[in-house]
Amino acid sequence: MKTRGYYEGFGGAYLPEILIATFDELDETFQQAKNDPNFWQEYTNIMATYSCRPTPLTFAGNLSRHFAGARIYIKREDLNHTGAHKANNVMGQGLLVKRMGKTRVIAETGAGQHGVATATMAARFGFKCTIYMGEVDVQRQRPNVFWMERLGAEVVTVRDGTRILKDAINESFRDWVTNMDTTHYVLGTACGPHPFPEMVSFFQSIVGGEARGQILEIEGKLPARIYACVGGGSNALGMFKHFIEDPVELVGVEAGGKGLASGQHASRLSSQDGSVGVAQGYKTYFLQDEDGQMKETHSVAAGLDYVGVSPILAHLAESGRVRFEATTDQEVVDALALTIQKEGLIPALESAHAFAQAFKEASSLSETDIILINQSGRGDKDIFTVADAFGDPGWQEFIKNKAEEYHG
Repeated sequence: MKTRGYYEGFGGAYLPEILIATFDELDETFQQAKNDPNFWQEYTNIMATYSCRPTPLTFAGNLSRHFAGARIYIKREDLNHTGAHKANNVMGQGLLVKRMGKTRVIAETGAGQHGVATATMAARFGFKCTIYMGEVDVQRQRPNVFWMERLGAEVVTVRDGTRILKDAINESFRDWVTNMDTTHYVLGTACGPHPFPEMVSFFQSIVGGEARGQILEIEGKLPARIYACVGGGSNALGMFKHFIEDPVELVGVEAGGKGLASGQHASRLSSQDGSVGVAQGYKTYFLQDEDGQMKETHSVAAGLDYVGVSPILAHLAESGRVRFEATTDQEVVDALALTIQKEGLIPALESAHAFAQAFKEASSLSETDIILINQSGRGDKDIFTVADAFGDPGWQEFIKNKAEEYHG
């Protein structure tokens, strides 16, 4: 990174003039907090007492024997409060909001986990809260919408554009422009204008810091490979950051959707469809047409259904430090089913992308090798999507009877 906010040409802060002062305030507050040892101590204390950190590593013995290859360990971010890694970022940003003296937070969400985490943080700190969510995601992540509203957040359904995550981000920025004095935008991933990529990856680095210490304590050596799903990139960067200088292969797994050849996917770095552009305030790889218009994306996992990717990951891809792969919806559902049956663990559909790629490769490694998978979230939020994908007749009958009750 030659200039703060840029990662070998990716990143930056492409902002309308009206937002510059607000971003300068946020950057100054973050840099002061980052260099204040008392701030990190306050942050880690809250995460320990409120959010159940450190989360454990789980040895997946049954899966390891099944593939007869590498020893598989799983970092259990599903045990973090609100069921995903998202709490790491929002609690950190909540402390910054307190420092800035603001009283309201807004956020975008796709899978709903970031929305629930932000609403939880707002309840904890006493902030007003508004969550923007695309109409498609509202429909497929209804349980999380329910909890956001119970936590006191106003959930605004976004019906513009493709009605998914990128459109929710656009609406959040529109809100922020008109409410800058009182409001902070809690961006959920390591994208957007500087300082968001640096700030989100800073808070999420607690994941990889823990995991590195834990695997060394358990096994006495580092893993051969680490797998993390990649939407915007927050959980992947959180896991990878403390291993960047180590002789460990880092594998980011994007949404292959219905296959890269179909065009119905969200693979910016692992396909030939991504190209460099500027949108939503930063420069990175986007799925866009020749005129720079954003394409529609598809993934079975709402949290990976995003048109851009972190500028930090774009840099790590070009430098070759991180290998990027894509797994299809069907491969993800199959990996989820196998993980449930073999280990009694229920990863989120987002996290299951990392499992799917790890399962493709586990047998090619020796039994002395270790692979580490980041289970970035739990799968109970995905019950409607998963039950539909499994074609579960009991669930279908349950939904039918419930519909008849409501409309009978």
